[in-house]
Amino acid sequence: MEKDLDQDALADEWAAALEESGDLDAAADAKAMKPSGGGQDDDALAAEWAAALASEEEAKMDKESRQAGLAAQSTDARFKDLTEEAKAPRPDGAKRDLDFILDIPLDVSAELGRTKLLINELLQLGQGSVIELNKLAGEPLEIYVNGKLVARGEAVVINEKFGVRLTDIISPIERVKQLA
Repeated sequence: MEKDLDQDALADEWAAALEESGDLDAAADAKAMKPSGGGQDDDALAAEWAAALASEEEAKMDKESRQAGLAAQSTDARFKDLTEEAKAPRPDGAKRDLDFILDIPLDVSAELGRTKLLINELLQLGQGSVIELNKLAGEPLEIYVNGKLVARGEAVVINEKFGVRLTDIISPIERVKQLA
């Protein structure tokens, strides 16, 4: 009787493990193989378990062979080199039409400086509080386009509105370095 309970527990554990792995067919087989009242002997149970494991292994092998077949059918993509064609002058002498990019919206922001605060310090701020920034007075503002630094400048007031006079445009080489 105790042997049957151990086998029941073992069969339940195997069924749960197979269900977790996503093999529902093998889990159903494991539940079906659970001994009922000592009607099956150990050899028959071992044979059933071996058959279930063999069918699971066979399914894995079939899947791997199908994937290998698909991989053999695939080919590397080949692209035409358009570098020389792009550098060549146009036959009609017309400029490239780049007007289509003129309507793309960009997020432009000017940064005066930064600081880090603890939540406690942030909650203690009130009207008239001063926040110390990491830049010195007179240092240029940084102008970002879509989060990328593109220029530096100085703050100006025009018709009671703030503006930025650009004093330095970031070179393409510096912009590429920022991407790395």
